[in-house]
Amino acid sequence: MEIAGRTIVVTGGGNGIGAALARRFAADGARGVVVADIDGDAASTVASEIDGLAVAVDVSDEVAVQALVSTTEDRFGPIDLFCSNAGIGPIGGIEMSNEAWQEIWNINLMAHIYAARAVLPSMLERGEGYLLQTSSAAGLLTNLGAAAYSVTKHAAVALAEWMAVTYGDQGINVSALCPQFVNTAMLDDPSADPAIAAWVRQGTIEPEEVADVVVAGLADERFLILPHPEIGEFFLRKATDYDRWLEGMRRLQRQIHEA
Repeated sequence: MEIAGRTIVVTGGGNGIGAALARRFAADGARGVVVADIDGDAASTVASEIDGLAVAVDVSDEVAVQALVSTTEDRFGPIDLFCSNAGIGPIGGIEMSNEAWQEIWNINLMAHIYAARAVLPSMLERGEGYLLQTSSAAGLLTNLGAAAYSVTKHAAVALAEWMAVTYGDQGINVSALCPQFVNTAMLDDPSADPAIAAWVRQGTIEPEEVADVVVAGLADERFLILPHPEIGEFFLRKATDYDRWLEGMRRLQRQIHEA
């Protein structure tokens, strides 16, 4: 997929990876970029930089997502690429409250479903369209100390995979963006284990680097877009010998806390 001349929506576009994607799409000649974020001021700041359209939206609200799609179509016409990027990553295990689990489920998974429901009818009628879902390396591997994040990102990858199989012969492309550690506000959670937080910081890349890899991945129409290429190798090792991979993750967890 070429970006020039396309109408694109980016959720979670006010900061981090979403903001970098919006800026890059505009720089590459997109016809219209909609910056959607629950933080309307942040969305407006990014949109004003790129002559885009800012929309304040809670992606966990299906009616709000449908309104976002309608607003975009009214302004720019049919949506060519919907980047379902908004997400949250609370720290914690199975002891997290039911309310916390439900919130992350709604944002990290159901928002992808709401977006697909809203845009697929038009895309299928036209015989073309692209869905990009930010799913995280945690969706292929796991995230130490963050159970709900890992579970919901696995679900997001599974959804993207299912849609790629189901709609691929009807002109719909689907990609799962699976970065590992990116220098965004999500890494600043004060409740994070200090040892894990310090280890994470050693391997971070910038959001603009992610955007570069995304554009290349979209051009090649790759399902897995991996800003950290080593994740593909780790994923292969996991599939080849699951038990060995699990022991390796336990060993890594011990090493981080012993450092």
